Amino acid sequence: MDPYRNPFAPGAGSRPPELAGRDDILEDAKIACGRALLGRNPRSMMLLGLRGTGKTVLLNEIGRIAEKQGYFISKIEAPEHQSLARLLYPEMRKVLRALSSIEATKQLAHRGLRALRGFASIFKIEVAGAEIGVEPQPGLADSGDIQFDLPDLFTAIGKAAKAGGRGWVLLIDEVQYLSEADLSALIVSIHRMSQEGLPVIMVGGGLPQIARLAGEAKSYSERLFLYPGVGALDPASARQAVEKPIVEENAAISPDALTQIVTKTQGYPFFLQEWSSKAWDNAEGSEITKHDVDNAYTETLTSLDDGFFRVRLDRLTPKETEFVTVMASLGNGPYAMSDIAKALGKKLSSLGPVRAKTISKGMIYSTEHGFLDFSVPLFAEFMRRQA
Repeated sequence: MDPYRNPFAPGAGSRPPELAGRDDILEDAKIACGRALLGRNPRSMMLLGLRGTGKTVLLNEIGRIAEKQGYFISKIEAPEHQSLARLLYPEMRKVLRALSSIEATKQLAHRGLRALRGFASIFKIEVAGAEIGVEPQPGLADSGDIQFDLPDLFTAIGKAAKAGGRGWVLLIDEVQYLSEADLSALIVSIHRMSQEGLPVIMVGGGLPQIARLAGEAKSYSERLFLYPGVGALDPASARQAVEKPIVEENAAISPDALTQIVTKTQGYPFFLQEWSSKAWDNAEGSEITKHDVDNAYTETLTSLDDGFFRVRLDRLTPKETEFVTVMASLGNGPYAMSDIAKALGKKLSSLGPVRAKTISKGMIYSTEHGFLDFSVPLFAEFMRRQA
């Protein structure tokens, strides 16, 4: 088929042509945004899922939904070892500057900018350019403790936005990389917004352990956020995600070819997109057949192994690689730490450091006490292929 018309989007964070199976999450986000503008105590969201399940796509889609409702949108990705203060400063500055150009919000936004100047100074954030006519506001957001200062800044933004009938949605990807202090400060800030009825919402995305991390940071976080799981698509949604874009391009896919893709990918969105894209390019006529799908399978595996899987494995040290190799050799997870220790021929107590470092790199996560699993779907199969 014509590669220029290939509708599939296997790139990281790329929106698929058919966003199937996520209607409930998007509707909850839309309702939360609408309630926040009315001061009706919405619940922010944390999207929990493994790699390649579409969390980033959903964050972007929620941003588009919120923007249509009158929200300012800020999106950041929490990289390892980067402070939240530095990540948020330019986004908060951007929102406050936009609000300062609106007559109804000008005065409140200017006060927020003054607070932000103090915040930047105390947290040693380099401010590019000069903010003409803006001096720090003494005593506001300048204590040096982000758990006190960040809520003050969120309040300043929230009050200014409310005065202009607007709102602010903060989208944060890879939340699990935030430090405990930064995550706690975010939770406190969103709690303040909820208490004061201000139109500020946070939607975070990351690995499944975020729910536990948030609960450990602040016990009330379980009531403050919704925690929808973003996992593999159910068979009906997976079929829709593959078939509908093909039909919309005036092409077709045979039932057995469609079943093959849905079954072997186990409904994981990234893999659906990758294999469907390769099958499209391999098809000769106007219908993708099972023969086309089978021919594309090896090419799909090679692409995933050399890209999606390999880049994650290459981040690990030899000891960490040995650790995950043994995990994969035990079959499919979750894996008991006691079984991993036995397979390695080591004492359970000696594995703490390598376990912690592998978790910190986002390769594995703790499913429950004493058990681990891979954060990347089908990664165990990839490791066994390498062996």
